[in-house]
Amino acid sequence: MRMIDMSLSAIVVRGGWEGHRPVEATDLFIPFLERHGYTVRVEGSPEVYADAEAMAGTDLILQCVTMSEITKEQLAGLRAAVEAGTGLTGWHGGIVDSYRASSDYLHLVGGQFATHPSKEPTECGGGQEDNYLPYTVSVTPAGKEHPITAGLDDFALETEQYWVLHDDLIDVLATTTHPTRPWHPWHRPVTCPAVWTREWGAGRIVVTTPGHSLDVLEQPAVRTIIERGMLWATRTASAS
Repeated sequence: MRMIDMSLSAIVVRGGWEGHRPVEATDLFIPFLERHGYTVRVEGSPEVYADAEAMAGTDLILQCVTMSEITKEQLAGLRAAVEAGTGLTGWHGGIVDSYRASSDYLHLVGGQFATHPSKEPTECGGGQEDNYLPYTVSVTPAGKEHPITAGLDDFALETEQYWVLHDDLIDVLATTTHPTRPWHPWHRPVTCPAVWTREWGAGRIVVTTPGHSLDVLEQPAVRTIIERGMLWATRTASAS
């Protein structure tokens, strides 16, 4: 992992659907950033993305905004900042289920939540737990060599298993496979990226799809990936 200096700035952008507990979830990681020398600013909406001066001085954006909306000006500011070198990272719906109406946002992050398959219908009671399934996150060969996931073994979770639609500009560090089950309409297992990076202009993007609840974020491998991802995504010297 590259060295981090003591004069970095991060903006935490949080909000949207409260089911993902954006305040409590991001609060788990703010102390990590502060210990690593970041000055952290917290915003409750993407309005800050339209502030060109604020974006120009930001080395890392940690976003946790599920669904919600983004204006044309806000999105243009976000895309320009990342292209100029600002890092962007987040987890679960806070980054891959954000701003559903914006295809340009999807183009930026490289993947979009499609669904999280459910349990057998007779076992469903109408709560979030209907979509909690046991699954494995498998580190790819590329992931075994990457600073974000190097040294991590495959690990098991029981939570929402994201099915994402994506393009091939992403570099996949870990995957998860959706099996065939009698109550689902697909006919063969489907493998989706679970952790990926994306280079966009001078900027770096890191997406981690596990993270539905606080206990998942506290799982050691998930937390390690998110923390390493924040450091890796941070503006590089060449983008300064």
